[in-house]
Amino acid sequence: MATQQSKQTPSPPSKPSSPSSHMIKLFSRFLLFGLGFALGIISSFYLKTIPSSSQITEPTLLRSLTPSPEPPSPPLLSPPPALNHTVVATERVGLKGFMEPGKVMHDMSDEELLWRASMVPKMEAFPYKRIPKVAFLFLTKGALPFAPLWEKFFKGNEGLYSIYVHPHPSYKESVPEDSVFHGRRVPSKVVRWGQPNMVEAERRLLANALLDHSNQRFVLLSESCIPVFNFSTIYSHLINSTKTFIHSYDDLGPGGRGRYKIAMSPQLKLEQWRKGSQWVEVDRNLAIEIISDETYFPLFLKYCRSSCLTDEHYLPTFVSMKFGWKNANRSLTWTEWSPHQSHPTLYQGSHVTIQLLERMRNGTTCSYNDRTTRVCFLFARKFSPNSLDRLLTLAPKIMGFG
Repeated sequence: MATQQSKQTPSPPSKPSSPSSHMIKLFSRFLLFGLGFALGIISSFYLKTIPSSSQITEPTLLRSLTPSPEPPSPPLLSPPPALNHTVVATERVGLKGFMEPGKVMHDMSDEELLWRASMVPKMEAFPYKRIPKVAFLFLTKGALPFAPLWEKFFKGNEGLYSIYVHPHPSYKESVPEDSVFHGRRVPSKVVRWGQPNMVEAERRLLANALLDHSNQRFVLLSESCIPVFNFSTIYSHLINSTKTFIHSYDDLGPGGRGRYKIAMSPQLKLEQWRKGSQWVEVDRNLAIEIISDETYFPLFLKYCRSSCLTDEHYLPTFVSMKFGWKNANRSLTWTEWSPHQSHPTLYQGSHVTIQLLERMRNGTTCSYNDRTTRVCFLFARKFSPNSLDRLLTLAPKIMGFG
């Protein structure tokens, strides 16, 4: 059986292109090549005129973007400070300025002051040559009527004393610049007799004096007090003393135990209650303890108001309880009390005699560093301002200064 073979239909022959269409294609390719070549040359030339990113600096970029209206000014030796430039202070506080501050006026609150003054160094050795000073703390109503006498007393003893004055805050009179009292006023508050703010003022004076680490002895005085010895005698007596001088005794009567408040128990008991003079003298260690007391003084603030007379009882009680072993239990300030009077004798001008001053200076015997002495009172009160002239006359003869 014969096999049938499939038949293939032949594709039609391609139509030959015309010469004109061939020429058009060649021209198009040549045109595209020419345009590309031209763009490449132009781009290459343009890129050569632009610096690379590693060569561009900020001034170059700014100059390329903004025209320069004027030729640049010659460079300055140092650039002017910017608006937010911080000026660094060249004045520094050295060790002496920190340990012995020259100014006593400040803006600290009482809480800040007491906290700052209560700091003590852990190292006993001093990294500088320290000359111990006596701090004279004047608790006054206003002016110091015996300032001329004190000026003579302090003269020639610079560097051995410091002065701090706590007047009524309303007192505005200025002190001459050549006075030893100039610039020695501390920030003060109102003080009333018998009120706890009397002791607050005493603590304020102590705290201000403690800021000077050279102050080693602290004596509290009033505007009616005078010295009865020259400076060298008083300085030596205080600096060399092994005791502090706070009068403290147990008064069983209504003016003593009769002022005790039962609400102070059990922290403070009746048998611990003491009375004494507010005119005290303490060393640095005791001064720190007094301003740092957060146990007993708050009791007086809360319970011991005007009828309690905090100024007569707080320090005698506190020192007797905590530091009686180091206290001489007497005051260094002479005060004469008249029988049946609540205030001490006031010495007027005519009362001031050689005999009176000698009695204050040598009329008593007492113990000093475990030996008997007749130098028991270094200061005296209460003197009227009209006695100044007589004191200035007698001071060179009796007290050895002037």
